[in-house]
Amino acid sequence: MGVDSKGDFDISNRNRFGDVPIWSQRVGSEADSLGKGTHVPNSEVKFETLIDFGLEIGESPVWDDRRGVVWFVDILSQAVLSVDPKTSRVVSFPMPADVGCVSLVSDARLVVALRTGVHLFDPGSGELTFLVHPEPDRTMNRLNDGKVGPDGCFWVGSMHDSVPRAPSGALYRVTPAGASRCVLDDIKVSNGLAWSPDGTTMYHADTRESRVKAFDFDATSGDLRNGRPLITLTEAQGLPDGAAVDARGFYWSAGVTSGRLNKISPGGELVESISLPVAAPTMPCFGGDDGRTIFITSLASDRAGHREQGTVLAFRSDSVGAPVARFGETLATSAA
Repeated sequence: MGVDSKGDFDISNRNRFGDVPIWSQRVGSEADSLGKGTHVPNSEVKFETLIDFGLEIGESPVWDDRRGVVWFVDILSQAVLSVDPKTSRVVSFPMPADVGCVSLVSDARLVVALRTGVHLFDPGSGELTFLVHPEPDRTMNRLNDGKVGPDGCFWVGSMHDSVPRAPSGALYRVTPAGASRCVLDDIKVSNGLAWSPDGTTMYHADTRESRVKAFDFDATSGDLRNGRPLITLTEAQGLPDGAAVDARGFYWSAGVTSGRLNKISPGGELVESISLPVAAPTMPCFGGDDGRTIFITSLASDRAGHREQGTVLAFRSDSVGAPVARFGETLATSAA
């Protein structure tokens, strides 16, 4: 495949999602292994692959409604990428360091978390502008999961970058002016950031501690209060990686150890678990023209008994995604 100066893979001469595998997955009744009270509907889900090359650690999908593309990253390949789900056109932008996540900005730029800190990136010019490094003294860490909150700030977590993981990670709130504040500490692998549709609850996961927590969220100050457990997930159920929230307030968590996407109620009940055609999913996001397409990234893994490269999947859902903010813009919510 040809690559231009920005790393543009021209794979547009294919059908809607490309000449790549399409899986039909029967979601069976597996309540015994998933936990008491779990309801798993007996329905068919069709998964489509959006790219025809492998990822090392695919992460951080975010739907860009202005461009009609899904942005995502490959952490170890040090790249920010986009894919158009209608044409399968992929554009790849090399980064100068490992890149943990990407989010949208109020203008045409992106905000990216690199090992070297938080930067603003202009896909049009290729200009990368340093904003702030939240933890320059924690050289044992790298920045990981991050999203823009309803307050218009970039929330980004870090993780201990060796095994076994130590609780050296933290979660930071970064303002558009570049001010950074630590809001949570003593984290092994910061993940699972998402907000309720009304903007009053923030969710956060520590993957290696197997738990998701909920916090009362103040969109004016960015303060967190009343931290409490939402759910603890086993390796068989899927340790919680990245997440998204739908318009009804359900929390969708990528079960990175189980090849599942877990739908969790605001009350902490595992209500649905979708078996995916990848062994190690990393994060979902909602998007598409009507907000009912779920895009999900994965990482390279041998959990299935053979080496499997990471990828980007898409499937249709009955659920609609909750609005996601852009850096520098506060999100209008029913609580505002």
